[in-house]
Amino acid sequence: MYSEKVMDHFMNPRNMGEIENASGVGLVGNPKCGDIMKIYLDIDEAGVIRDAKFRTFGCGAAVATSSISTEMIVGKTVQQAMEVTNKHVTEALDGLPPLKVHCSLLAEEAIRSALWDYAQKKGIVIDGLEKPCDDHDHHHHDHDHDDED
Repeated sequence: MYSEKVMDHFMNPRNMGEIENASGVGLVGNPKCGDIMKIYLDIDEAGVIRDAKFRTFGCGAAVATSSISTEMIVGKTVQQAMEVTNKHVTEALDGLPPLKVHCSLLAEEAIRSALWDYAQKKGIVIDGLEKPCDDHDHHHHDHDHDDED
Protein backbone atom coordinates (compact mmCIF):
# COMPACT_ATOMS: atom_id res chain seq x y z
CA MET A 1 0.00 0.00 0.00
CA TYR A 2 2.77 2.43 0.94
CA SER A 3 6.00 2.82 -0.99
CA GLU A 4 9.27 1.98 0.75
CA LYS A 5 10.04 5.68 0.98
CA VAL A 6 6.82 6.39 2.84
CA MET A 7 7.56 3.55 5.24
CA ASP A 8 11.12 4.77 5.71
CA HIS A 9 10.03 8.30 6.59
CA PHE A 10 7.28 6.97 8.81
CA MET A 11 9.58 4.61 10.73
CA ASN A 12 12.54 7.01 10.76
CA PRO A 13 11.13 10.51 10.48
CA ARG A 14 13.62 13.27 9.79
CA ASN A 15 13.47 16.60 11.56
CA MET A 16 10.98 15.58 14.20
CA GLY A 17 10.84 17.97 17.12
CA GLU A 18 10.47 21.65 17.80
CA ILE A 19 12.57 24.74 17.26
CA GLU A 20 12.83 27.13 20.18
CA ASN A 21 12.12 30.71 19.10
CA ALA A 22 11.37 29.57 15.58
CA SER A 23 11.32 32.21 12.83
CA GLY A 24 7.95 30.88 11.76
CA VAL A 25 5.52 28.27 13.03
CA GLY A 26 2.68 26.82 11.00
CA LEU A 27 -0.14 24.76 12.41
CA VAL A 28 -2.68 23.11 10.16
CA GLY A 29 -5.20 20.44 10.79
CA ASN A 30 -7.66 18.38 8.90
CA PRO A 31 -10.66 17.95 11.19
CA LYS A 32 -12.07 15.22 8.97
CA CYS A 33 -9.26 12.77 9.51
CA GLY A 34 -7.83 14.24 12.70
CA ASP A 35 -4.35 14.88 11.30
CA ILE A 36 -2.55 17.83 12.84
CA MET A 37 0.74 19.14 11.53
CA LYS A 38 2.93 21.75 13.12
CA ILE A 39 5.98 22.98 11.23
CA TYR A 40 8.75 25.07 12.74
CA LEU A 41 11.15 27.03 10.55
CA ASP A 42 14.47 28.62 11.41
CA ILE A 43 15.20 31.22 8.74
CA ASP A 44 18.39 33.25 8.59
CA GLU A 45 18.82 36.90 7.72
CA ALA A 46 19.20 36.11 4.03
CA GLY A 47 15.86 34.33 3.95
CA VAL A 48 17.36 30.85 3.78
CA ILE A 49 15.72 28.08 5.77
CA ARG A 50 18.45 26.83 8.08
CA ASP A 51 16.33 24.26 9.82
CA ALA A 52 12.84 22.86 9.79
CA LYS A 53 11.21 20.63 12.35
CA PHE A 54 7.77 19.17 12.66
CA ARG A 55 5.33 17.73 15.13
CA THR A 56 2.64 15.70 13.46
CA PHE A 57 -0.24 13.79 14.95
CA GLY A 58 -1.84 11.55 12.41
CA CYS A 59 -1.42 8.57 10.18
CA GLY A 60 1.85 7.25 8.82
CA ALA A 61 1.40 9.15 5.59
CA ALA A 62 0.98 12.41 7.50
CA VAL A 63 4.23 11.78 9.37
CA ALA A 64 6.03 10.75 6.18
CA THR A 65 4.87 13.80 4.24
CA SER A 66 5.91 16.13 7.07
CA SER A 67 9.27 14.44 7.30
CA ILE A 68 10.11 14.61 3.61
CA SER A 69 8.72 18.10 3.11
CA THR A 70 10.93 19.50 5.89
CA GLU A 71 13.88 17.74 4.23
CA MET A 72 12.95 19.31 0.91
CA ILE A 73 12.95 22.89 2.19
CA VAL A 74 16.04 22.97 4.42
CA GLY A 75 18.79 24.94 2.70
CA LYS A 76 16.32 26.57 0.33
CA THR A 77 15.24 30.16 0.28
CA VAL A 78 11.79 31.14 1.43
CA GLN A 79 10.85 31.72 -2.19
CA GLN A 80 12.05 28.25 -3.22
CA ALA A 81 10.15 26.69 -0.34
CA MET A 82 7.02 28.31 -1.72
CA GLU A 83 7.46 26.18 -4.83
CA VAL A 84 7.24 22.90 -2.95
CA THR A 85 3.76 21.60 -3.69
CA ASN A 86 1.90 18.54 -2.57
CA LYS A 87 2.69 17.04 -5.99
CA HIS A 88 6.44 17.34 -5.31
CA VAL A 89 5.96 15.83 -1.88
CA THR A 90 3.98 12.91 -3.28
CA GLU A 91 6.54 12.33 -6.03
CA ALA A 92 9.43 12.45 -3.56
CA LEU A 93 7.72 9.66 -1.64
CA ASP A 94 7.22 7.61 -4.83
CA GLY A 95 3.51 8.21 -4.64
CA LEU A 96 0.81 7.98 -1.99
CA PRO A 97 -2.39 5.95 -1.94
CA PRO A 98 -5.27 8.11 -3.25
CA LEU A 99 -6.86 8.26 0.21
CA LYS A 100 -3.65 9.73 1.62
CA VAL A 101 -2.94 12.43 -0.93
CA HIS A 102 -4.58 14.97 1.40
CA CYS A 103 -1.65 14.42 3.77
CA SER A 104 0.74 15.89 1.21
CA LEU A 105 -1.62 18.84 0.83
CA LEU A 106 -1.50 19.30 4.57
CA ALA A 107 2.31 19.34 4.46
CA GLU A 108 2.26 22.01 1.76
CA GLU A 109 -0.23 24.06 3.80
CA ALA A 110 1.81 23.69 6.99
CA ILE A 111 4.94 25.00 5.29
CA ARG A 112 3.03 27.94 3.84
CA SER A 113 1.43 28.63 7.18
CA ALA A 114 4.89 28.73 8.83
CA LEU A 115 6.18 31.00 6.06
CA TRP A 116 3.20 33.28 6.59
CA ASP A 117 3.96 33.45 10.31
CA TYR A 118 7.58 34.31 9.50
CA ALA A 119 6.51 37.00 7.02
CA GLN A 120 4.13 38.50 9.59
CA LYS A 121 6.83 38.59 12.27
CA LYS A 122 9.31 40.15 9.88
CA GLY A 123 6.79 42.51 8.32
CA ILE A 124 7.68 41.29 4.85
CA VAL A 125 5.71 40.07 1.89
CA ILE A 126 6.50 36.75 0.28
CA ASP A 127 5.56 36.62 -3.38
CA GLY A 128 2.63 34.37 -4.04
CA LEU A 129 1.95 33.63 -0.38
CA GLU A 130 -1.62 34.09 0.73
CA LYS A 131 -2.96 34.21 4.22
CA PRO A 132 -3.76 30.67 5.31
CA CYS A 133 -7.47 30.08 5.51
CA ASP A 134 -9.16 29.13 8.74
CA ASP A 135 -10.22 25.55 9.26
CA HIS A 136 -13.91 26.20 8.92
CA ASP A 137 -13.03 27.80 5.63
CA HIS A 138 -11.73 24.62 4.07
CA HIS A 139 -14.73 23.75 1.96
CA HIS A 140 -13.44 25.66 -1.04
CA HIS A 141 -10.40 23.35 -1.03
CA ASP A 142 -12.08 20.47 -2.79
CA HIS A 143 -9.87 17.45 -2.40
CA ASP A 144 -12.16 15.31 -4.52
CA HIS A 145 -11.19 16.43 -7.99
CA ASP A 146 -7.64 16.33 -9.29
CA ASP A 147 -6.64 19.25 -11.43
CA GLU A 148 -5.78 18.09 -14.91
CA ASP A 149 -2.37 19.16 -16.07
